[in-house]
Amino acid sequence: MLHCEKLTCVREDRILFKDLDFTIKPGEIVQVEGPNGVGKTSLFRLIVGLSIPYAGNVNWQGTSILNDRENYYQNLLYLGHKTGIKPELTAFENLQFFQKLQPSHPGIDLWQVLAKVGLAGYEDVVTAQLSAGQQRRVALARLWLNDCLLWVLDEPFTAIDKSGVKVLEQLFIEHAQQGGIVLLTTHQDLSIDKQLLTKITLQKIEDDFYV
Repeated sequence: MLHCEKLTCVREDRILFKDLDFTIKPGEIVQVEGPNGVGKTSLFRLIVGLSIPYAGNVNWQGTSILNDRENYYQNLLYLGHKTGIKPELTAFENLQFFQKLQPSHPGIDLWQVLAKVGLAGYEDVVTAQLSAGQQRRVALARLWLNDCLLWVLDEPFTAIDKSGVKVLEQLFIEHAQQGGIVLLTTHQDLSIDKQLLTKITLQKIEDDFYV
């Protein structure tokens, strides 16, 4: 369903990775790993269409994402390093806003969703007044709302405690079991069964300068 074909990424005359080729099918949880600076976030930016590859293509359902952006973005939920929430809105209002952006589960209880991410009692607090970890939880609450098939999550466990990590891991498993795809980076060791988890390792290119 998601095919990265011979991807090459160049940043400031430096080759981060080249000829990267992999396919992710429905029902898979894939962790991209590698040392800092190897290009994990750059890869994700290519996959979600925020950057253009130096060479290669990102294909969704057999079509380049550059040629069918509307269909692709209807199926994509991307959470990057920034939370993407609106600081002037409350936690509850942010979820209402997210519901209008993408197709969501019918009859979802937003109060219950906020409780699942540990924000019970903070529903009506303006998010600018929340801690970094709480703001991150507001963003992660989107995972319970949407019907998107593809989740691309860059360090989703940042500022999340151990109990919150377990809740998210279970949600990833449930999404995959329903035919979804989870693509993530994390510096934490996952407790997801190895039979359910695939790893893609990016390695530093020794000859890393493009001429």
